[in-house]
Amino acid sequence: MKATGIVRRIDDLGRVVIPKEIRRTMRIREGDPLEIFTDNDGEVIFKKYSPIGELSSFSAQYAEVLYKTGGYPVVVCDRDHVISVAGIPKKELLERRVSATLEEMMEQRRSYACTSGESRKLQPVEGVDRYALAAAPILAAGDVCGAIMFLTGESGNVAGDTEVKLIYTAAAFLGRQMEE
Repeated sequence: MKATGIVRRIDDLGRVVIPKEIRRTMRIREGDPLEIFTDNDGEVIFKKYSPIGELSSFSAQYAEVLYKTGGYPVVVCDRDHVISVAGIPKKELLERRVSATLEEMMEQRRSYACTSGESRKLQPVEGVDRYALAAAPILAAGDVCGAIMFLTGESGNVAGDTEVKLIYTAAAFLGRQMEE
């Protein structure tokens, strides 16, 4: 754990303000759920809560099946990090931050498909030279929880109807799993 040097007091309603710099660095937005952990040494730790993170083993199995069916590497992420990978080495992508472009796509609830006339490529993971072939946000109870996508390393690949429909179906299925 890293000390920030920032000290805050608890107000009379039991609230603590998380400084803007920390919220910006940790990508904590208004309304984001935070999980609270404590230990015997008196430490209280706030961690961003990822509802799709609870399905990580399930989403990993689903990604594996989707990879075998679609033939492209599959990535499942929450709103901040990659949580499941299939078809490429996990150490290459697992726990990496999603790109600002993918984050914006999720916030706007837009899907993405690389078409033949597509001039801009979606690089979904920071620091990784792989591009999305097709991507869709995962919605549960009306909230964006993450995204699922096929990846490609080649710039010439174009998403067909099959890849797009597989990703849309996968996003809808994972969203339903989270609601239950």
